[in-house]
Parts: sequence; structure tokens; C-alpha cells
Amino acid sequence: MTRRFFPKAGLMAATALCSASITIAPAMADTTSTQISSIEKQIRALEGQLNHMKRDLTERGQEVKAARSEAATASRQAREAQERMGPIRYDTNGRPLPPSALSAPPGYANYAGSPYPNVAGYPSYVSSGPKLKQGQFALGGVRVTLGGFIEAAGIYRSRNEAADISSSFNTGIPYPQSPNYHQGEFRGSARQSRISLLAEGNPDSNTTLTAYYEADFNSSGTSSNSGESNSYTLRERVLNAEYARKDEDFFVLGGQTWSLATMTKTGMNPRTEDLPAVIDAQYVPGFVWTRNVGLRVVKGFQHDKYDIGLAVESPESSYTQAATSIAGATINTTNPGLGGNGSTLNATASYSTEYAPDVIAKFTADPGWGHYELFGVARFLHDRVSVLGGGSSKTVLAGGGGAGMILPLIPKKLEFQANVFAGEGIGRYGASQLNDATIARDGSPKPLPEVMALAGLVYHATKKIDIYGYVGTEQITHRESYNAGGKAYGYGNALYSNAGCNTELSAGTCTANTKGIVQGTAGAWWKFLKGDFGTMQTGVQYSYTKRSIFEGVGGNPSTDENIVMFSFRYYPFQ
Repeated sequence: MTRRFFPKAGLMAATALCSASITIAPAMADTTSTQISSIEKQIRALEGQLNHMKRDLTERGQEVKAARSEAATASRQAREAQERMGPIRYDTNGRPLPPSALSAPPGYANYAGSPYPNVAGYPSYVSSGPKLKQGQFALGGVRVTLGGFIEAAGIYRSRNEAADISSSFNTGIPYPQSPNYHQGEFRGSARQSRISLLAEGNPDSNTTLTAYYEADFNSSGTSSNSGESNSYTLRERVLNAEYARKDEDFFVLGGQTWSLATMTKTGMNPRTEDLPAVIDAQYVPGFVWTRNVGLRVVKGFQHDKYDIGLAVESPESSYTQAATSIAGATINTTNPGLGGNGSTLNATASYSTEYAPDVIAKFTADPGWGHYELFGVARFLHDRVSVLGGGSSKTVLAGGGGAGMILPLIPKKLEFQANVFAGEGIGRYGASQLNDATIARDGSPKPLPEVMALAGLVYHATKKIDIYGYVGTEQITHRESYNAGGKAYGYGNALYSNAGCNTELSAGTCTANTKGIVQGTAGAWWKFLKGDFGTMQTGVQYSYTKRSIFEGVGGNPSTDENIVMFSFRYYPFQ
């Protein structure tokens, strides 16, 4: 019975399994089909959303394009309206003026908030000006730049010149006849500390109006002393105004500034003078300079690659021994400052009698490597020969020519500077201040022939350390003298006595007409702190100066000077 039972059971199980399989398969197929349909619906829905987003983006792009077009139209209309109305003007508090203020009569505009309601002439505001830098701020349409430094300096000299931070390279160096030859001097000074202010305005994109002021304390009043208060006076160094046209490479400058004969670093641009890097405020013998009142016109070519300039500058001359062999005559070459009766000249100084300004012409070139200069100076020396009941005025043409160059031997590392100036009656343009003239036989001015030269190197060892060295000289090339009636006249006469020069407190004469000055100097600056807080630096300088004189009775003794200077400075705005 057992063998018959199991086959039936297996058959029944197999039959049941097949039925189940047949039943499940259609159910699974139905489920898969439903899922596919659902996915297809989702895809169609996403496609619809994507098409909707595309339509939105297209519409928004059209709106942005239209908005930009409207903005450009509005901006153009605003510019046109501004041009019709004129430049925007601001009051002294920086607020825009209403149109009603602009319609007031010239010279009587009522500037809102201004303490000066009847003052006109406010500069136009230029909104597109350069970004303000350290030490700059804006007052309406004027950009103001502050400058200067505070200095504590120490000076030691082997011969006592009774001088401060500005050395006397000529007659200030004593001979053994004077006790000062045997005494050194030390002085502390803060008088070279400097303040400056530059104001710039732009009436339009091509025009710049500039005013510049610079002052220090290297002068003295009648009560100035070094005993207790050390109260020395503020003095004018540079004070000028400039009108410049960028599109025409042209500017006019008037006021007190460095002479056009002084070398600049590029072109003839003001405030780019290439001054020796020394501490001494008298610079170096052979350096050509004055700071002087004048008027100059400069025209550039090829964007200031080449420049020509012409200047007229206030004259001044120094004479030696105005004695004359003309019987009964008096020679008038200089006058003392009256110091009263309405005169504001210095009563302790002398002023020469020129009647025409010095005239200076100059050419500069910046071809791409180096800076080069050629210049000429014309001077008009003038005096009066007076005799009882009459006299005559005499004028003599003087002047000379010079050249200068700056060469970047190693770009941004080593620079070479040199200048030379030769002519007659040019002593005032040299740092040693040799005499300009003496008196000729007929009583007229006799210009002294002179040559001055300077050469130097500046090495930028690191970003913080600069090292420099200069050699300079100023030489009267020959005597200008004559003898009459057994007496000696002029400059450098061989009959002048130098017999007393080498003996302390000698009663003998020491005429000592200077023949030449030679100096060598070297020093360094260390900018040990520099940032948006300014620059703090310290420096040291050593110089050796030799003074020689024309030989006379008793020979031609020489003298010399050793100077050591130390400086500690803070430049808050650079």
C-alpha cells in the first residue's frame, strides 16, 4: 500500500505547483506594466516643468535686456541734462548746491551752509577722480595731500662754523687765524622738520589746477636762540600754483619753487627735483639749485618724452670788494634791507641792484633709458658808479650753460647722477655760494668765471636700506683783478695778503679769496618701519670738505672741515 500511495501524492503536488505558477505570472506582469506607466507619467510631467522654466527664462532675459536699454537711455539723458546745467557744485560742507544757488549773479552766489555767503569761485566736483591714497582727503572737488616729516638731527663739525643743519662750505670754514678753527661744534636740531600741503582740482578731464605749500623751521627771528626755548621760526620753502593741460602736454607754474636750472627726475615736472640724498640742508658743493620766485612755461612732446621750458626768476648777486680806482667814486652794488617804513625785507641782509630777472631756458629728454638735461642761464648784473654831481649806471650780461643726467645703471638698484654748470657770474646757483662778481676798472660789474660739477651714486641695497655717495666741486677758474696807483683791486689779486691766515689771533691780514671748494660725502638711510602708518627711518652722513684760496702775499693756505650728521625721521603720510 505504501508504494502505491507516494506516486499519487507527488503527482498531486506537482499539479498544484504548476497551477500556482500559472496564476502568479499574470499578476507579476500586471504589476510591472503599472510601474512603467507611472514612470512615463513622471517623465512627461518633468518635461512639462522644464518647458515652463525655459519659457520663464526667455521672458526674464527679454525683461533684463529691456531694463538695460532703459538704464542706458536714462544715463544718456542724465549726462545731457548735466551738460546743459553745468557741473555740480558743492558748498563748504560738501553738500550739493540747489539749482537756485547756481542761478545767483556771479560773485554773489548764496552757498547753503557756507560761512562766506558772498564768495564765488568754488571748484567743480569731479566724481571720476583717482582713488584717495594715504595722507589724502577731499574737500568738495579738491583733493588735498598732506606731506612732510618730523626730524631729530645731530651735527658734529671739526671746525666751528656756528651753523645749524645747513653747513657753510665757503667762508664759514675758518682758517687757523680764528679760534673757531681749533674748536669743534656739536648741535642738535629739529629745524629741518617739514610740513607740506598739495591741493589739486580738475575743472575737466584734461585740466589740473594745483597749489603747493612747503615750509620748515630753518630760519630765525630776532629773539631766536639756543639757550632755553630754542624757538626758531617757520619759513617759506616752496609756495606756488600751477595750471596744466594733459591733452596738450603743457603747464604754467608761478610762485616760489626750485629753479628751472635744478635737475629733475623726469621731464620738468614740479616736485620731482633730484636732490642729493644727504642730511645736510645745504646739500653738496656742485649741486645746482636755488629756491626762488619766478614764472615758467613748459611744453612737452610725445607725452613728456621731450620737454622745453622757459622761466624768469627773481635775481640776486653777491659781490666781493666793491672798491674802485676811480677817484672820488662810490660803487653801489647792494642795499641793506630797510626793515621799516613799510619794507618787509630782512634788515640784516643785503639785496643786489639788478633791474631784470634771471632768464633760464631748458631742454629735457626721457628716451627710455635715463634722463638728460641741457640748460642756459642769462643774468643782468647791474650797479651804479656815483661821483659828486653825477654818475652812471652799468649793466653787464652774465650767465652760462649746463647739463645733467640720471642713469639707472642697474634698474631699481643703482642710479648714477651728474650735473655740470659753467659760466660767469653764476655763484648763486651753487651750494657753496661763491661770489658772483667783483668790480672792473671802469666800475662796472665783473662776473667771476666759474665751473661747478657734481657726481654721485645711490644704491638701493634692500627695500629698507639706501646707500649713497657724492663728489662735488665749485671752482673760480681764474683771477679777475687789476692794479692801479700801487693798489690791488678785484678778486684773487696776487698782491692781496694772506700772511695772517695761519697764525691764531694774528694781526696780519687774511684776505682769503676762495678759489675752490671740493667735497666727498657718503651716507645711508634705513627705513626700519614702513606701512599704512607711514615711514620711520634713520640715517647717517659723513663729509670731508676742502677750501682753497688764491695765492697772495704769504702764500695760499688751505683749510678743511669734517662733518658727521645723524637723522631720525618720521614721515606720517608716506
